[in-house]
Order: sequence, then structure tokens, then C-alpha cells
Amino acid sequence: MKKNPSTQKQFLFQASNYRMLLIAIAVIALGFILMVGGGSDDPSVFNPEMFNFRRIRLAPTLVLIGFGLAAYSILINGNKK
Repeated sequence: MKKNPSTQKQFLFQASNYRMLLIAIAVIALGFILMVGGGSDDPSVFNPEMFNFRRIRLAPTLVLIGFGLAAYSILINGNKK
């Protein structure tokens, strides 16, 4: 049996998929970075900074958006011509 010379191996994902995945990873990392901090050096002192908007609302939202972008980057079809 001869192989068809016109058949070329193609990657499963295109460059646009990888770009979107890198953006998603960056958004997830930014979300986790925004969650850092807010603790207290002294365990007997309460620091209300731990429960501010950035750590409770913004950071988890960014992480969820990043996971959504990662799923989208896997599902998009980069072979559109």
C-alpha cells in the first residue's frame, strides 16, 4: 500500500488556540495573585483587609473567567479558512 503524498499531518490546535490558552493562564494567575495577602502578622489581631472586594469578588471572578477562556480555547476551531 502506498501512502498518499498529499496527506499532511496537522496539529490538533492552531496558533489561535494556543494564544487564547496563554491568555487564559495569565488571567487565572492574575486572579490567584490578587487573592494573596490580607493576613495579619499577629494571630490575636483581626485584619478586616482580608475580606475586601478584591479578594472576595474580583479575584475569584477572574479565576472563573480564566477557566472559561481555557475551555473556550480548547473548543474553538482554528482551521477556519
